[in-house]
Amino acid sequence: MLSSATIHSSLASFHLFLRHQPLHSSSALCFCSAVNDHDPLSDGLQPLPRKHNYKPTSLPKTPLSPEDKVRILELSLVTKRTPQFPGSIFVQSPGDADVASSLPPLNTLFQDDIDEDMLMRAVDIRRNVTTEILRVALMKKGKFGIRYATNLVTSLTDFIDYVMIEAAAMKRLPEFEHTSFNLRAKTVIQESEVVPLIRWLKHNSQSYIRIGKLISMTKGNLKSIRLLAEWLNRVRVKGEFLGSVMLRAGDNIFQRSQEELDEIVEYLESKGVRGEWMGYVISRCPGLLCCSMEELRTRVAFYVDMGMNDHDFGTMVYDCPKALGFLTLEEMKQKVNYLKEFGLDNEKVGKLLAFKPELMCCSIEERWKPLVKYLYYLGISRTDMRKILVVKPMVFCIDLESNIVQKVRFFQDLGIRDEAIGKMLVKFPPLLTYSLLKKIRPVVVFLMTRAGVTQTDIAKVIALAPELLGCSISKKLDINMKYFLSLGISIRQLGAMIADFPMLLRYNIDVLSPKYKYLRRTMVRPLLDVIEFPRFFSYSLEGRIIPRYKILVDNRINFKLHHMLASTDDEFRRKVAAAVDRRIRFESSVKARAFSISLLRTGDEVVPPDSESPDCSIIKTESSCLEGEESISPSLTESTI
Repeated sequence: MLSSATIHSSLASFHLFLRHQPLHSSSALCFCSAVNDHDPLSDGLQPLPRKHNYKPTSLPKTPLSPEDKVRILELSLVTKRTPQFPGSIFVQSPGDADVASSLPPLNTLFQDDIDEDMLMRAVDIRRNVTTEILRVALMKKGKFGIRYATNLVTSLTDFIDYVMIEAAAMKRLPEFEHTSFNLRAKTVIQESEVVPLIRWLKHNSQSYIRIGKLISMTKGNLKSIRLLAEWLNRVRVKGEFLGSVMLRAGDNIFQRSQEELDEIVEYLESKGVRGEWMGYVISRCPGLLCCSMEELRTRVAFYVDMGMNDHDFGTMVYDCPKALGFLTLEEMKQKVNYLKEFGLDNEKVGKLLAFKPELMCCSIEERWKPLVKYLYYLGISRTDMRKILVVKPMVFCIDLESNIVQKVRFFQDLGIRDEAIGKMLVKFPPLLTYSLLKKIRPVVVFLMTRAGVTQTDIAKVIALAPELLGCSISKKLDINMKYFLSLGISIRQLGAMIADFPMLLRYNIDVLSPKYKYLRRTMVRPLLDVIEFPRFFSYSLEGRIIPRYKILVDNRINFKLHHMLASTDDEFRRKVAAAVDRRIRFESSVKARAFSISLLRTGDEVVPPDSESPDCSIIKTESSCLEGEESISPSLTESTI
């Protein structure tokens, strides 16, 4: 028989044993069974009051170890009743309201001292429990898959902390005073309606990462997401851009009222931005929605003061909304002042920005200054840079190293000098905006392989006519090449013609064909004349070719195409007068010789002196005389079609 002292000693030993053993230990179960096998009534002792999970109150309280405290924290936050075994110290019985009713109060764990690590551990435990509660809610009520729900809760860390704080605060309310943390967390999640909101956002093509950021930005006010989305739909923002607009607008977008947003839209419409453009503008620059009205008026006045009217301002905002709402006012002023250094006044800068507002989105230090320095290296003056800026401002928006430098190196490899490259860029600024691999290189290969241009002449062709690099091979160059070959011109001859006049391939067939037909049928000229002077196709048929040919016919003279067309009207009249004079003298000499011959035949003694021979003998042709007397080079500045 065991005495009362023996029983109490055994229980104390059992309690100390459990403190150093994991919960639900089989050793604890065996030890408890061994003690319960003895009947205290057989020794005449009073029976101990038996209760499930009974702990004697007479035993001295011993401080809990950190491991025991962590275990108690975990047990206090379990979502389901954990199966227990006989002999366990803490167990949730059917009669307990929750786990906490059979556990020591959590506030007694930290009576002696406050352990910061233990507090952080407690917070982590509650955060994990909240995460699990939210994940289960997404799978059950939201009908999401386990993988999607798991990925989603990883992006909702801020919202999980919000739920955890709100659930802890609900403990102060009378109706939730005696409820568990799990129940309070479920109540917060249900009342926030976060699950239906997530389903709606997912239906609008929003990723779980974007959904997590949006919910975190609201700081618990989840209804503001739906209200803002409905307003964005009303101003014609497309559904696939709703998430990006709300994320990029700013942190205070969910705190703005719809009246403030409507005021911004109405003001922009009054300045020329059409209502049907508003959704596109907001999608490109959501930051406009976070501007105050005072700041927005200042930004609009900045462009209006440069001479922009409502139409120019509206189209500028539509083409590049970031020019209005992305930069600070100080950055906008710096870029305008830099553009004025090229010799542009305030109004010209305004027209330039209205035409190409993307300039305002370029960096001065990273893009403009290196480009200006590189163009100066190619021999381009600041005046020519202004021409490039006005004709093709896109040149100042493209990357220098990956775009412009690569094209210049390609031209250098073709044999074009740096000075000629600079002149090419000034003559045809759009050249720098073309793709090297898809546009420039294929045209060069076409000219050298199919159009007959030799490797020696290709640099000359590109330098004289960089516009060829902008022509379509299939729609322009190949068609013209086949037309000239159909006339009987060989590939070698065509290459020489292009080297002499590179613009030959840029004319339309309906312009070339009438001129060729007039040359062959009316003027009765050989094909060789066109091969020798391909610039013939550059002159106007009605304005120059036909009128000058009629003058030659009326005066009974003949010129080569070069002397006929490549001169001004005054030069042409002088040439015609000189040719007519030579023709008259030639005819008079012929008549005198014929008269003298007739006299000899009749017996008269009239012999013409040999020294009085005409300028052009009978044997010489008129064209050969013109060749010897006229050596004026054709003017390269003559007007063309």
